[in-house]
Amino acid sequence: MKLLSALLIWLASATVALAQIENNNTLSVQIDGKEYKTAPRRVMIGNVWWITANTDKPDRSLRIWLGGNTNVDQLQEGTYLVVDADRPDTRENRQKVESMGKYTGLAAIKYVEETRAPRMEYHVGKSQNNDEVITVKKGADGSLTATFSGNLAGSYWKEKAGATVFGGVGRLMNKMEDKVITKASGYDSGIDPEGNGYRRGDKTDQIVLTNGTFMLKMK
Repeated sequence: MKLLSALLIWLASATVALAQIENNNTLSVQIDGKEYKTAPRRVMIGNVWWITANTDKPDRSLRIWLGGNTNVDQLQEGTYLVVDADRPDTRENRQKVESMGKYTGLAAIKYVEETRAPRMEYHVGKSQNNDEVITVKKGADGSLTATFSGNLAGSYWKEKAGATVFGGVGRLMNKMEDKVITKASGYDSGIDPEGNGYRRGDKTDQIVLTNGTFMLKMK
């Protein structure tokens, strides 16, 4: 009980601290015909921008990666070619972008939705090489606005029985901690089932994104 109480106090403190992070970004998209709106976060790793848009009840995460042709410290406006989310930075993809001359860089999209709580089953969607694009424009105030649509290859994931049994209370507490961090900070924490004690099912489908747009405040 003392350990549980201490954990709950820590989580409450973390929630308050993370909630102080200012966020004026916006994102809106139709996912399989249903509106999804939230305030995304952004991180830059090397010359790749990572935009993550998350909500809870159920946990949902839409991630977009944007990588330019040149190693710059800011996202460029232009047209980004959406490619296979599992293998985005291949020689073939880079050559296609460079040879055609009409793309600013490469992009990838991944969507994860909790279909059985607490994080026991997921529906996952990944972008493919379908010649889809994300268009980025820069505003007068330095903000960036992007538009996108496309089809994601869908798959279904279920927690392995062994992970549930042997993970016990500790695994459950880790899930609840990750849920709190995700909700409070806006950055997804532990939401991805792949390589995390889950198995992929045989069922597949498509997840359709339409009328997508996001705006990033750069200052």
